[in-house]
Amino acid sequence: MQEIDLNIFRTAFFDEAMEHVANIESALLELESNSGDPELLNRIFRAAHSIKGGSGTFGLGDVTRFTHALESLLDPLRQGTLLFSEGIANLLFRATDVLEALLIAAKAGRASDPASESMLHDLEAALHSPGSLEPGEVAADSVAPSSAPGMREYRVMFAPHGDVFSQGMDPVLLVRNLAALGEVSRCEMQLEDIPSLRELDPERCYLRWSLQLRSERSEAELRDVFAFVEDGSRIEIEAAADAATEAIGTQIVLSMAPALPAMVARAAPAPTSVGREERTEGSKASTLRVSTDKLDRLVNLVGELVIAQSMITQALKDPSEGARVRLGEAAIEMDRNTRELQDLVMSVRMVPMGSVFNRFPRLARDLGAAHNKKIALIIEGQETEIDKGIIEQIADPLTHLIRNAIDHGLESPEQRLLAGKPETGTIHLAAFHQGGSVIIEVRDDGRGLNTERIRQKGLDLGLLRAGESYSEEQIHALIFEPGFSTAAVVSDLSGRGVGMDVVRSNIDALNGSLSLSSSPGQGTRVRLRLPLTLAILEGLSLRVGAHVFVLPLLSIHESFRPSASQLKSVFRRGEVVLVRGEPIPLVRLYEVLGLTPETTDPCRALVVIVETGATKLGLLVDELLGQGQVVVKSLETNYRKVIGVMGATILGDGQVALILDVEGLSRRALGSNRPPGGSGDDAASVPPHRSVRLLPKESPHGTEHRTS
Repeated sequence: MQEIDLNIFRTAFFDEAMEHVANIESALLELESNSGDPELLNRIFRAAHSIKGGSGTFGLGDVTRFTHALESLLDPLRQGTLLFSEGIANLLFRATDVLEALLIAAKAGRASDPASESMLHDLEAALHSPGSLEPGEVAADSVAPSSAPGMREYRVMFAPHGDVFSQGMDPVLLVRNLAALGEVSRCEMQLEDIPSLRELDPERCYLRWSLQLRSERSEAELRDVFAFVEDGSRIEIEAAADAATEAIGTQIVLSMAPALPAMVARAAPAPTSVGREERTEGSKASTLRVSTDKLDRLVNLVGELVIAQSMITQALKDPSEGARVRLGEAAIEMDRNTRELQDLVMSVRMVPMGSVFNRFPRLARDLGAAHNKKIALIIEGQETEIDKGIIEQIADPLTHLIRNAIDHGLESPEQRLLAGKPETGTIHLAAFHQGGSVIIEVRDDGRGLNTERIRQKGLDLGLLRAGESYSEEQIHALIFEPGFSTAAVVSDLSGRGVGMDVVRSNIDALNGSLSLSSSPGQGTRVRLRLPLTLAILEGLSLRVGAHVFVLPLLSIHESFRPSASQLKSVFRRGEVVLVRGEPIPLVRLYEVLGLTPETTDPCRALVVIVETGATKLGLLVDELLGQGQVVVKSLETNYRKVIGVMGATILGDGQVALILDVEGLSRRALGSNRPPGGSGDDAASVPPHRSVRLLPKESPHGTEHRTS
C-alpha cells in the first residue's frame, strides 16, 4: 500500500498559516482606525483559531499553546468585556511577530524562540490584569476574571469520523495534544469496532480513545483541541465528581491488535519520526497557487501541440506536394500554440504585488511610532502582477526605500507644521505596467534631497572633482554609492550608507533600472523599472564583426548612424557622440569585447544609445538584426560570472548569443572614468566620465532608427 507523505500537507499548512498571520496583521492595522469593530475582531480570532487547529493536527505544540493564549485574549475583546486600546494593539502586534517566528522555526525544524514564553506571560497578564497595560482598558461593566479553577478530573471519549485520514487529519496527534493539557492517568485505544479483514476499508478510521485526564483547563479549552474534527466525530468530555482525586502514575495503554491496518501507523506518525534534516528540506519547498482555469487551458494547449506534432510527423513521411502544404500549416499551428503556451506558462508564475506591499503598512506604523512621526502610507496597484522569482527579491529594496523615506524624507510633525504642511507625512507606494515592464514608485512629500550637502559629501569622499560642473541627477545618484550617507548620527534606521547601495545592487541583479527625482521642500520620488520575468526578455539582436549579441530592449533608447559632425573627441576623456545637443560617451563595443569589427568608422556603423541609472552610453555596432523574445540561460551556472554579460540564449539558427549587461559594459568600458550613479565593485572610487559643460551643443544629423 502506498505510504502517505505528510510533508505535503505540512507545506500547505505553513503556507496557509503565513497567510493567516498576514490577515491578522492587516486586520489589526484596520482595527486601530476602526476601534472595536466586531467583524475585524472576528476575522483575527478565526485566523488564530485556524492556525491553532492546523498546528494541533501536525503536533506543533508550541504553536498550539501560543495561539490558544492569543485566543484567550481575543475572546473578551470580541465579547466587549475588554476594550481595544493602544496598549492592547501593541501587545497583539508583538504577539503576531512571535507567532510568525514560531511558525518559521517549526517549518525549519528548529527549537522555538525563548521569547515566546515571555510573550505568553504578557498575554496572560493582559487577560487577568488589563490595567497593567494602560488605564481605562477594561469596559465599565466588565468583571475581573476569576482565578484558575484548580485541578479537575475529566473523562474523555474521542471517536473520530471515518473519513479523518482522507482529510489529512491525524487523530493520534489530537490525542497527544489533549494529553499535553494535563496529566493522563489512563489512555486506552478501543479496537472492537474494526471489522473483519474482508470488510475492512483501509482508508477509514475505526478507532476510539478513552482517557482519564487531570487538568486545570476548562472543558471548553479541552474541546478546542478537536475543533477541526468536530463534524461527524463523537466527543464526550465530562468532569469527574471528585475534583480532588489523586492522580495515579501516568500510564498510557495502547492495545494494538494484529487486524489494525498498517496504514494507521503510517498515516499517523509521531512528531519525532520526522528528522530535522527531512523537515528542513521540506521547509525549503516553494509553492504557488494556480487557478484551475489556467491548468485547464494548459491541458488544452498541450493537446493542440500533440495534434500539431502528429500532423508534422505524418506530413514528413508523405512525399506528395499536398503533404508540403499540410506541413506548412501544421508548423504555423504549432508556432501559434507554442507562443500561447509560453504566455500561459509565464502567467502561471505571475503573482500580485500585494503579496509584498501588504507588509509595509505595519513597517510604516512601527517606524513612525518609534521616531515620533505621523505617517500615512498610500498603496496603489496591489493587483499588478509580476514574476514570482522577481517578487521574492524586491521586498528588501522596497523596505530600504520606505525606511529611507521615513528617516530622511519625512519631517517631524512640528517641522511640517512650520513648513505649512499637514503634520502627517504621506508616502505613496504604487505599481503599474508600462511598455512590457513593471514600474514601482516610492514617493514622499517630505523635505526632498539636500543637493548641496550631497555634493559636498561627494567631494569629501573623492566621488566628485572640485571645480567641475554636475547635473542634479548626477549628484543625487551619489546616494546609491556604497558607504555614502549624509546622516549626522548613525541610528537604528539609517546612517551607515548601506541601504541605498543594496537597493541599486538588487535592482541591477534583476536586470532592472532605477531613477530618482527630488524637489526641495516637496519630496522625493524613486522609480524602479523591472522586467515582467527573468526567464524571457525582449531583446535587440546586433552584430559586431562575426559575432551576434543581444541587448535588453528595456535599456535601449534609440539607434542611429551618426554623422561626422556628431562625433567629438575630448582631450584625455575619449570620444562622445552628440544626440540632440547632449554629449554621450561613445563605446566601441569591439574594443571592450576584444573582437575584430567589420568597420571602425562610426559613420559607417551604427550607434545604440543605452541607459543605466544616470549613465548613458553610445554603443558602436556593425549591424542591427532585429528584436524579439529570447530565453535567458544562466552563464554563471554553466561557466562563470563575466562582467558585462548577464547570460546567453540560443537563436533560431542554433547559434549561441551572449546577452549583454549594460551596467557591466559601463564598468568595463569606462573603468575609472565612470560617472557617478552607476553601480559595481569599483563605483565608490571613480570620478565622473565627462563634464557636459565642456562640449558645444549641436543637433544630430543622419538617419535615426528608433527601437521602441
